[in-house]
Amino acid sequence: MIAVVDIDGVLADATHREHFVQQRPRDWDGFFGAVGADPVIQRGRDLVSELAVVHEIVLLSGRPERTRSDTEEWLREHRIPYAQLVLRPDRDRRPAATLKGDLIRRVGGPDAIAVVVDDDPAVVSRLAAAGYDTYRFV
Repeated sequence: MIAVVDIDGVLADATHREHFVQQRPRDWDGFFGAVGADPVIQRGRDLVSELAVVHEIVLLSGRPERTRSDTEEWLREHRIPYAQLVLRPDRDRRPAATLKGDLIRRVGGPDAIAVVVDDDPAVVSRLAAAGYDTYRFV
């Protein structure tokens, strides 16, 4: 079985870069350009380590594909186990709940995925409504 886990807000603390998107116009390049400096959320890392004992870990993130190299380096640095990393296509600007509702189908259906872990209540609600077992990380 697979465990699908979000990155920002579950594994990575992105609060230090939120100022980039709290201004108008939003600076998405600055926001995503700073992903390598995110502190790890130890509780999230511990949760993934526990899940990895019995599940294949798939990381499903709203980060754009252009952050793949920095994200993979960050994951290695923090020794976060995973089998697959699914990122947002660079030009896809849909809300996270819509995006993840579509992207998760690449990973598998509710019968193949044991749990989806995300901090966004809209994502959790959408995926639960689609039949996935979900856990909201707070």
